[in-house]
Amino acid sequence: MTRRVKLVATLGPASSSPAVLDALVSTGLDVARLNASHAGPEGLEPLLDGVRAAAQRAGRHVAVMLDLSGPKIRIGPMAEGVVLKEGAVFELRGGEECAGDATRACVTHAGLANDVRTGDAVLLDDGRVRLRVEDVKGPSVFTRVEVGGPLKARKGVNVAGRTLSVDGVTPKDLDDLAWGLDVGVDLVAQSFVRSAADVERLRAAMGERAVPIVAKVEKHEALAALPEIVDAADAVMVARGDLGAETSPERVPVIQRGLVRMAREAGRPVIVATEMLQSMLTADRPTRAEASDVATAVFQRADAVMLSGETAVGAHPIEALAAAARIAEAAEEAAEGGMPLPEPGGHWDVTLAVSDAVCEL
Repeated sequence: MTRRVKLVATLGPASSSPAVLDALVSTGLDVARLNASHAGPEGLEPLLDGVRAAAQRAGRHVAVMLDLSGPKIRIGPMAEGVVLKEGAVFELRGGEECAGDATRACVTHAGLANDVRTGDAVLLDDGRVRLRVEDVKGPSVFTRVEVGGPLKARKGVNVAGRTLSVDGVTPKDLDDLAWGLDVGVDLVAQSFVRSAADVERLRAAMGERAVPIVAKVEKHEALAALPEIVDAADAVMVARGDLGAETSPERVPVIQRGLVRMAREAGRPVIVATEMLQSMLTADRPTRAEASDVATAVFQRADAVMLSGETAVGAHPIEALAAAARIAEAAEEAAEGGMPLPEPGGHWDVTLAVSDAVCEL
């Protein structure tokens, strides 16, 4: 059968060689994601050239999506092997360069101290480390470590429930966008969209060289403006990593279900992303829960599923993409062979259930 759901894979050190790129393309890669959060044009261009060459060798078209970094706040340089201990005091210093250690780190947002309040929760690395604000002095935010763990450079910083004074489209975004348009990327993903105005500003920056914009829903502010964002964008992405840190893990499946339905009703393609097959960063096969996660996206009628670290830095990039393809194909076959999925906005009813059961007799 022909697979309906498209496969998006992030390129990186683990998937930069011609051999791996050839294998990814032959496995069924539909869209190659270039992540501008961790590299500029000089680091992304070899990946772009590599995947285009692999697609040409295979006689297939592989679309390229440039994922802009957006106004994400990140940890600055850190010493190797830093682990934050529960109960320790940890300083976050805004807008400066410093060598971070187990007592402090610099962050990329100069105005962090102006945006937080005593008692706020600060989440690092997609919520794996949790801090609580105890004091603010000058550019420094002093916190208490509630949940410790390893902390590396460039990890994300989220302040739960706060709207931060950052620009929705950064100078780096504009530079990366200009490069992407010059080299002819097929899609541009916009990170940390908070309103339709963010999408409209990025579209205006494209001028006459417009390409489709994928609005990434990952900020709590976006949830209050979803209809407008979906309408303004050409496609949407359920970016579950930061979304879980901005809201809560238990809300993410609910938000995913609603956003997929909203996007489909509006005629917008929708991508489900982040930690789809996270264990395959090291393992050569997915967990049962991960298989169910990918299948759920298929059953909800998402248009694509996306792998991130699994293919960018994981130990088994080819196996990860192959696993996603097998799960998607099995889910589609089950959906087509069993009870048909309801149309967007529809629902199961007793007549449909009984009719399906009779057909099985």
